[in-house]
Amino acid sequence: MTITCVIMAGGKGERFWPKSRTNLPKQFLNISGNKSMIQQSIERLELLISIDKIFIVTNELYAELLKAQIPHLPHENIIIEPVGRNTAPCIGLASLIIEDRYPDSTMIVMPSDHIIQNDKGFIDILKTAVEVANDNGNLVTLGIEPTYPETGYGYIESTGMDNPLNGVSVFKVNKFVEKPNLETAQVYLEAGNFYWNSGIFVWKTTVIRKYIKELMPEMHDILETMKYAFGKTNQNDIIAMEFVKMPDQSIDYGIMEKADDIFVIPCLFGWDDVGSWTALERIDDLDEDGNVIKGNILNIDTKRCIIESNGKLIATLGIEDLIIVDTEDVTLICTKDKAQEVKLLLKELRMQKLEQYL
Repeated sequence: MTITCVIMAGGKGERFWPKSRTNLPKQFLNISGNKSMIQQSIERLELLISIDKIFIVTNELYAELLKAQIPHLPHENIIIEPVGRNTAPCIGLASLIIEDRYPDSTMIVMPSDHIIQNDKGFIDILKTAVEVANDNGNLVTLGIEPTYPETGYGYIESTGMDNPLNGVSVFKVNKFVEKPNLETAQVYLEAGNFYWNSGIFVWKTTVIRKYIKELMPEMHDILETMKYAFGKTNQNDIIAMEFVKMPDQSIDYGIMEKADDIFVIPCLFGWDDVGSWTALERIDDLDEDGNVIKGNILNIDTKRCIIESNGKLIATLGIEDLIIVDTEDVTLICTKDKAQEVKLLLKELRMQKLEQYL
């Protein structure tokens, strides 16, 4: 049995602006530790499979960054998306290429910019997920056991009927649900059978292609046109021309919310999607006043703040619950409750034609 992995690395990490920028997005930054998030993802996966079976889907802008940060990744394993079209087209194109290279393989799909603190626990779960995926063509997702009522994640509801394997709980999925409000998130937390949607999936390439044909026929037809071009001199041109016709749709909406035989494996391996600046409070050490402090900072009577300096001294006095991030050309100051809305600033920059700050 051949195991492959697809890492999705085309995002811009806009909620981590101004440190995450168009030319150097979040997945290529050292957010936690002394290596970038994508370097950590590769090292983690190499505990399970060899580098030649790891594929990264990104856009042309980041191809050279990948080569610099992951020099031992085979060049042909970098899959270029001509345009961003959400996760379903990304996964569809990758499955087509992997199916051609490694027929009948089992495919792990994961984002490039998540923190996982327990590497061994993660790999052990993936091994079990691969077994479940190979049993009667199941689709498998990893669900994170919620520790608080998070409103920024989608949730997965299980049926509550456990089918354990290798000492690991495996539940049939009842449904995927959208990001809830706080009251609903509290209900999910107390129910005990809801899990955060990690965006990590495991399935056989043949199975996901079957579901694409059944549930996303328009995308399937486009993929078949691409497949016909494999090996031809104009292969890349045809793929680029066809990819722009893809529907802008997530794999959750296109497949996972509609398919049968989906299983969720509840996980606790120190996961965080690092979706916004407030994630640093969960993954970094706090000082005695609950602050995350990085760089040249002088603070007095400063509580529950996230402050990062690029070298310049940042001095604070009598502030609470703020995010302050200083880079070479931009300083962000916002309240922590607006952390999820940082993208509004980028929208305004585009409207004012200040693209140099994106």
